[in-house]
Amino acid sequence: MPKGSFEGLLVPALTPFAADLSPDVGRFVGFCRWLLNEGADGLAVFGTTSEANSIPLRQREELLAALVEKGIPAGRLMPGVGACALEDAVRLAGLAVEAGCGGVLALPPFYYKNVTDDGLFAYFAELIERVGDRGLKIYLYHIPPQSMVPLGIGLVGRLIEAYPDTVVGLKDSGGEWSYTETLLREFPGFDVFPGSELFLLPGLRAGTRGCISATANINAAAIRKLVDTWRSEDADAQQARLTEIRQTVQAFPVIPAVKAIVAHFHDAPEWRTVKPPLTPLGEGDTRELLGNLARLDFSMAPPEAGP
Repeated sequence: MPKGSFEGLLVPALTPFAADLSPDVGRFVGFCRWLLNEGADGLAVFGTTSEANSIPLRQREELLAALVEKGIPAGRLMPGVGACALEDAVRLAGLAVEAGCGGVLALPPFYYKNVTDDGLFAYFAELIERVGDRGLKIYLYHIPPQSMVPLGIGLVGRLIEAYPDTVVGLKDSGGEWSYTETLLREFPGFDVFPGSELFLLPGLRAGTRGCISATANINAAAIRKLVDTWRSEDADAQQARLTEIRQTVQAFPVIPAVKAIVAHFHDAPEWRTVKPPLTPLGEGDTRELLGNLARLDFSMAPPEAGP
C-alpha cells in the first residue's frame, strides 16, 4: 500500500483561548508557525491536546482556514476530524481535502461504547465514501484510554484492505507496545505513529514513522533531533532525556500542564486557559512542575516576534 505524506515529528498543537473561551486565532497561527520553526515536520491540529472536541465545528473550520490563509503549508497539516456525528466528520474531512491538507486524523465515534467492528467499519466507510475524493488520506486515531472505543487489529486490517489508498496510517495512543508491534508486523507499509515520545526510539528501530506527541508542544526541537539522529551512538541518551521530561510533565494533567509551561516560558499567562470541563493547573502544581523542569535544566525557545 502507498505510504502517506507524513513522517517524523507531528505536533498536536495546543489551542489558545481568549477570555470568552473562543479560540485566539492570531495566537494559534503564530504558535503553529513557531512549532514548525522548532522542527515539527507537521501539525496534527484539532486532536486531543488541541481540546478539539470542546471546540464547535464552525470554529474549527475558521482555524483551519486561518492557518492556510496565513501561509502554514496545507500539506503539513493533519487536522483531526473527530466527531460523534458522521456528517460533522464528513464536513471536516471534506474541507481538509479542499484545503490541500496532507491527511486527516480520524477518531472513531466515541459516545456509544461496546460497539461492534461492523459498526465502526460502517462509520469509516461512510466517511470515506461521502467525502468521495481520492485525495483523502486517513490516519486512524487509536486512543482507547480517552475514547473508550478501541480500534482492533482486525478492524484496521479490514479498512486497509477495503481502502488501501485512503487508510494509510494510524496514531497509536493506546500505550501498549504489543499493539504497535502487531500493526507493524501485520501491515507492512502502514504508517504507524506512537502517540508519545516515550516510544520514539524503540518505534523508529521497529519501523514506525515518527511520533505525534502532546509534549512536542514544549520540546519539539529535542524530539526532532532524535528523529534525525536515531541511528547515532547517543540515541539512547537522547531518548532517556526525552523520557525524563515527558514523565515529569505527565505526572500532572497533561493539557493544563503543557499550557502552563508555554505560558511560563513565553511570558503569556493567557495560555493557561483551558475550556471546561478541564481546569487550569493550580498555582501549587504549576510551581512544582516548573521547579521539576528547572532541575532538569529544561527551557523553551522564545515565541516568534510579531503577529
